[in-house]
Amino acid sequence: MVHRNSAAALLLAASVLAGCGGGTGDAKTLTYYIADAAQQDVAQRCAAESGGAYAFNIQRLPNNAAGGREQLLRRLAAEDRSLDIVSVDPPFMAEFANAGFLRPFTGDERQEFSDGVLKGPLEQSTFRDELWSAPLYGNTQLLWYRKSVLQKAGVDPSAGPVTWDQLIRGAEQAGVTLAAQGRRNESLMVWVNALVASAGGTILAEGSEDLPANQVRGELDSPAGEAAVRVMHDLAVSPAAPAGFSTAGEEDSRAAFQAADGGFMVNWPYVWAAFDSAIEEGSLPAGWKDDIGWAAYPQVNAGTPGAPPSGGLGLSVSAFSTRADLAVEAIRCLASAQSQKEFMITAGNPAALGAVFDDQEIRDMFPMADEIRTGMDTATPRPVSPYYGDVTGSIQAGFHPPDALDPATTPREANQLLEDVLSNKRLI
Repeated sequence: MVHRNSAAALLLAASVLAGCGGGTGDAKTLTYYIADAAQQDVAQRCAAESGGAYAFNIQRLPNNAAGGREQLLRRLAAEDRSLDIVSVDPPFMAEFANAGFLRPFTGDERQEFSDGVLKGPLEQSTFRDELWSAPLYGNTQLLWYRKSVLQKAGVDPSAGPVTWDQLIRGAEQAGVTLAAQGRRNESLMVWVNALVASAGGTILAEGSEDLPANQVRGELDSPAGEAAVRVMHDLAVSPAAPAGFSTAGEEDSRAAFQAADGGFMVNWPYVWAAFDSAIEEGSLPAGWKDDIGWAAYPQVNAGTPGAPPSGGLGLSVSAFSTRADLAVEAIRCLASAQSQKEFMITAGNPAALGAVFDDQEIRDMFPMADEIRTGMDTATPRPVSPYYGDVTGSIQAGFHPPDALDPATTPREANQLLEDVLSNKRLI
């Protein structure tokens, strides 16, 4: 079943795009929708190495996840035959697959594109026991800290796992900030899912992916939901919260961490290269990175490992492509170990293949390579659901703003909102 607020909602609008179908007219030219500029460089190399077997017509998706989802859904819903390879943000993969918009990989292809892939990227590419995306790169968040504040904060992530409560108290004590992403967009969903999973819970009940939308049940009204709300609220009302916390995304968090009173931050590994860029442009002093440390994602409950977020990108084949076999051949190069290494070096996107982290060039460039690999192998993907668009919209509405959350009421109210939206009883 396709929920009215997900892929099927675009079928009517898709009629205006129906005239775009029909492909490029060149049997060897694959239309490739990319989400990252680095993908174009790799595509050019792969095309050259193919010896003329294939070429690419590169199309760029919008920079934000929601915009990319909408553009792909409109074209796929119109059965646009000009799409061959599409870059799919993992949370939306199940929605696309459930609607019949993607070609599943065969058993042999699944084995090939799963071999050596870390757990987080692999789980978020699989739906109903089929592989729908070849993991191109993965992602996870680490805890970043300024070594110079640790003694005053009375907390040392380098000595072992730390909890959110310890970090909040330590940041308050040291007079520094603890940066996270409180903005009402996908980054908030990432945080909520990680906190709920870290507390031992889930957002959706087990088996939800196989149910009609109106039968899906949420699991937020639970001890794990309460624990997640408490952490978010406690940080949001704490002096440790950076200014503008409720509108802060990843780059706002990085700016807060780089400020004079920055102390701690949860964020993706791209920030390591971003620090270099800031030093080169003069907004950070030379040697600033010497004060930076990193550790595993914080725990919600002491003694229970944190469940870091999972992100990344997958390559899928359109169900309407007339060049599907050739698209799979191209993906073999686009998602190869060499290509994933290039993405990691040029764009800072962590490889989905574990073996890439053993490469000496990668280890020299990313001294936290082991922590990234471990985080991706223990990461908890956001719900793999054909109704993910409604799930994330409900969570973002129910858990924002963080400073207004109440552990006594928010889990129940957010869970009811989620189930009502999925049952078409309420709109977001």
